[in-house]
Amino acid sequence: MIKGLHHIQITIPKGTENEAKNFYCDVLGLKEIEKPDSLKGRGGFWLTVGDKDIHVGTEDGFDRTKTKAHIAYEVDDLSYWRVRLSQEHIKILDGIPIPGFDRFEFGDPFGNRVEMIQKLNS
Repeated sequence: MIKGLHHIQITIPKGTENEAKNFYCDVLGLKEIEKPDSLKGRGGFWLTVGDKDIHVGTEDGFDRTKTKAHIAYEVDDLSYWRVRLSQEHIKILDGIPIPGFDRFEFGDPFGNRVEMIQKLNS
């Protein structure tokens, strides 16, 4: 039986950890957490979001722009994120409407597809 979701892994190109930490920690405001010593030599870093972790790994030779794979962050103020990301010159893409939610998508600086989603009050 699956109990729940433990973590999500996304990837960035090798050698872009500093740029990725700037985007994920400074722009999105996520908190970096320490990786176990046994995994530190593999590159990348870990983040925490609520009670879940995001593992940011490194790899080359993968075209992130050609996949539907993505991570969706649930937010309370979608308009804040629309403005904040626009200030960083990140192109906002309106998503297909889903009943009960407002959302948009964007690409992170490494080509990963990302969604911001807010539950609408009924």
